[in-house]
Amino acid sequence: MSETTRHSRRDLLRVSAAGGAAFAAGSLLLPGAAQAAPRPTALDTPTLPAPRSDRTAGSALRPFGRHLAFGADPSQQVVVSWQVPGAVTAPFVRIGLQPGDFGSPIAAEVRTLVSKLSWQHPVEDQPLVKPTTVTQYYLHAQVDQLIPDTTYYYVVGHQGYDPAGQRAQLGDVASFRTAPAPGRGTGFTFTAFGDQGVGYNAAATANLIAGLDPAFHLHMGDLSYANSGGSGKTSDPYDARLWDSFFVQNDPVASRTPWMMAIGNHEMEAWYGADGYGGVRARFTMPDNAWVQSTGIYSWRCQNVGLISLDGNDICYNTAANLNYTKGKQKKWLESRLAALRADTTIDFVVVYLHQCTYSTCHDNGAELGAQQDWAPLFDKYQVDLVLSGHNHVYERTDPIRSGKPTRKVASGDTVNPLKDGTTYVVAGGGGGGVYSFPVADTYLGHETKNDSPVPMVVADPTGHNQTVKVTWSRVRYTGYCLVAVDVTPAAAGKPARMAVRSITEDGTAVDQFTVQRG
Repeated sequence: MSETTRHSRRDLLRVSAAGGAAFAAGSLLLPGAAQAAPRPTALDTPTLPAPRSDRTAGSALRPFGRHLAFGADPSQQVVVSWQVPGAVTAPFVRIGLQPGDFGSPIAAEVRTLVSKLSWQHPVEDQPLVKPTTVTQYYLHAQVDQLIPDTTYYYVVGHQGYDPAGQRAQLGDVASFRTAPAPGRGTGFTFTAFGDQGVGYNAAATANLIAGLDPAFHLHMGDLSYANSGGSGKTSDPYDARLWDSFFVQNDPVASRTPWMMAIGNHEMEAWYGADGYGGVRARFTMPDNAWVQSTGIYSWRCQNVGLISLDGNDICYNTAANLNYTKGKQKKWLESRLAALRADTTIDFVVVYLHQCTYSTCHDNGAELGAQQDWAPLFDKYQVDLVLSGHNHVYERTDPIRSGKPTRKVASGDTVNPLKDGTTYVVAGGGGGGVYSFPVADTYLGHETKNDSPVPMVVADPTGHNQTVKVTWSRVRYTGYCLVAVDVTPAAAGKPARMAVRSITEDGTAVDQFTVQRG
């Protein structure tokens, strides 16, 4: 995050008097107080508005697609990101403690992404006269030294368009809340899913996030499906502007709830650099604490939970475009971060999230042998509590696993002790993309099956060929759209800390629930 503009708490609280007065001028009518305009008669002559002559450069360009992200310390660091449809001058964010009290403009960094139409397959009709490129403008402003556990209000703008300097619309104003300082929280909720895309099911799962009002949301990769092929090759079908639709779809939620993303195989857009991540780096700003500039490999903490995002493309045999592109550096970094988190006595739980599945019995994308061989032993060694992934468009939960084998059966409603039982793996790939299927019957809360026979798991070997093995750890399987909600409760009054994990469908129905409790 070193490229973004940093600003202090003092800058934030230096309130602009003009900004506050402008918001107050845009008063809202209470219910029942609306005034009706006189109804025109047949003899009325409509009066057309005069052409606007007072528009300044940039006044017709409206920001869209706002999305937030936390920094490494979510009690003090937030990144505000958005798009504009054309080039603008002096983009900014204004932040304040009241909806009408916005501080001085905080400059935003512009990241321009140019995509040639010659290597795209637009999903919408193109005009006869069109440019040869698509240019997208992504803006990012990082704010540091915020007050913990505090709600802030903000607007974004640029020269010629300042919502704080004119009559503000309700939709212009968004808010976010910083996390409590470590050790001072009373508990929090976060949500997670992968494989969202753009569409009505994707909108429904996003709306479910809004209803749960979590502290943050984890997106485990395959975000927009602008690259619908997902092979990481320039032959993949691609439409850069689907990212516009993705951000507009999620703006109502992502503008107030930080979304922390992992990289999926559909984010390997080979036209943008050797690793294909130039597009991701333009669109997102995640905590910059890895060994290399990589938006998808990072670590952070929220109160008593340490979180690690991994790039599964590095170990993926069945989509090998970026296989071993870190030359083993990601694995070394992972171990150092796991060791540091486990050495921190203020952290109760360690959660890892990534796109590809370490363990899954869904055959569409299978499980990743590379993750089982390279990363699972580290998860065992450092007693990772929960591993979340997407990739397979289903919900699946394992029994706790250690050394590749289940340690005991954990039905819905049961409690897992990672110290004794091992790590629980959850696939939550039902974020909105078309659902996949299992080779055996679903079994989930209220619809449990009595058949406990081994289930076939498909893994790709280093040559890319599939192997099938039988496993007994597939405890919950659900074919449908859903997300995971995790309610974190810190230790108190002699009771240990715990994480209550739920899987919830689009309409709020629970399909699985279990508790992670250490000790």
